[in-house]
Amino acid sequence: MSSMTARLVSVLIFAVSAFALTAAARAEPVAGREYTLLTPAQTPETQGKVEVLEFFSYACPHCYAFHPLISEWARKLPANAVFIRVPVAFGRAEWGQLVRAYYALQATGDLARLDTALFEAIHKEHQALVNEQTLTAWAAAHGVPAEKFKQAFNSFNVSTRASHAEQLSRDYNVKGVPHLVIDGKYAVEGSNFEQMLTNATQIVEMAAKQK
Repeated sequence: MSSMTARLVSVLIFAVSAFALTAAARAEPVAGREYTLLTPAQTPETQGKVEVLEFFSYACPHCYAFHPLISEWARKLPANAVFIRVPVAFGRAEWGQLVRAYYALQATGDLARLDTALFEAIHKEHQALVNEQTLTAWAAAHGVPAEKFKQAFNSFNVSTRASHAEQLSRDYNVKGVPHLVIDGKYAVEGSNFEQMLTNATQIVEMAAKQK
């Protein structure tokens, strides 16, 4: 190998190494860019795993657009992470009815089957699902016995979970949805939904290393 060739090889090796180091440095999430650090941090309810909370509302058009993306992303989470959705009302009566509908469908075992359908009923079909009567009729039309849904909708369990969800949105200082928080302290940032999920993936990895 000539001296010229050797120098070229050395330059190439240095350039590749520098690029690799730069890429590695960029992979580490940065406060103020990929996330906002919550103050005070909250204690995750899931111990031993990285907890990912998605605050959302069926009434929110942005949540509707985000839903297929976050659903696919959540299915690919590693075993050391858990994904929890938190419906929010922000004190709005109609949104509060949808919070109860979420937990009622969860209680009847129909949430996985009707989750996307409820989003589409509101945003694609423009149905006014704003109270117990309209939501019960919708659920019944989709195969959930009306009385079963009503009992769940008005149950102590659903009331408790709805109140807890509203408290969580206050504790985490949620101002808008969709909103992702990881491990009780990292509020995910991003200029678009894809960037949010890319950042969330990196933050989950960072949080896992910290445990």
